[in-house]
Amino acid sequence: MYKILRSILFNFNTEAVHHFSMNSLSFACKIKLIRNIISSKFTVNDKQLERDVCGLKFRNPVGLGAGFDKNALYLTELKALGFGFVEIGTVTPRPQSGNDTPRLFRLPKDKALINRMGFNNDGVETIAKRLAKWREGEELNIKGNNTDGFIIGGNIGKNKVTPNEDAWKDYEICFNALFDTVDYFVVNVSSPNTPGLRELQEKDALRKILANLQTINQAKPQPKPLLLKIAPDLTNEQLDDIVSLAFEVKLDGLVATNTTISRNNLTTAKAEVDVLGMGGLSGKPVTERSTEVVRYLANQLKGQIPIMASGGIFTGDDAKDKLAVGASLVQVWTGFVYEGPVIAKNICASLLK
Repeated sequence: MYKILRSILFNFNTEAVHHFSMNSLSFACKIKLIRNIISSKFTVNDKQLERDVCGLKFRNPVGLGAGFDKNALYLTELKALGFGFVEIGTVTPRPQSGNDTPRLFRLPKDKALINRMGFNNDGVETIAKRLAKWREGEELNIKGNNTDGFIIGGNIGKNKVTPNEDAWKDYEICFNALFDTVDYFVVNVSSPNTPGLRELQEKDALRKILANLQTINQAKPQPKPLLLKIAPDLTNEQLDDIVSLAFEVKLDGLVATNTTISRNNLTTAKAEVDVLGMGGLSGKPVTERSTEVVRYLANQLKGQIPIMASGGIFTGDDAKDKLAVGASLVQVWTGFVYEGPVIAKNICASLLK
């Protein structure tokens, strides 16, 4: 059924289809009966799927990565589709429109996407208010069962106009503003679509950001898990620096990996890819490299710091591969576009076999 729908939708602008599809789902979910039917059809409820990671209890290990619900607009809908957690954002202090459109492209032959969104979002103040309202609504509508193991992560970044030497201030603003409305934080310094952002992955620059956030975090009565999202394009030496820093600042976890700037081993013709321009590549072409990074990190971390695996996860077998090399949780994104709304259910069902 979804394959037929996908063949139609893929004839239209990628970003427009995303908004159309999610707004249609949102409209349907406003009717409680329909929302409950969707939830019953797409959610796998089984105690064996529950995971305790970073001090949080996840109802299942399958999450939706940052970038899909940038503005926390579709949490009820994504919960109904059976995800164990959703990472909103990337959120920046001030609203920004992102890069010029078109900025999101499909490579169907490779089951991939190229995006250069540029941290388009409504800004942390608006998003924090929206999250607070959502949590209040859930409490009223579901009689306090607002989480039920459904976890919300906050992915935070810097505004495009903020110079790198002041980036730590942007992360601090977002951290403070979202603290009461998300369950964990992910520091994003690995998107290739904000000029100079990846330079913040260098150890000294990263230490300044993370150490500051941990100082604030540990002063709270109940600190929130703090994670770092990294690129798949780092060398082993750079990954070693990340591991060393993770222990030094006592990070609660790593997210591996973001999109890649590589265009190697694509089936799509080079000329066709080149005309799309710059951006991060995600989907099946990232699967192998992402798994390599997860394996390397897991070996270095020796189980002391958990890993959320992201990159090329479409099926239960893809998820099992990531978990087998050391991941504790998995995140999908491009897989959702190609596999459809049943992806979380299918992966969860596969994990139970």
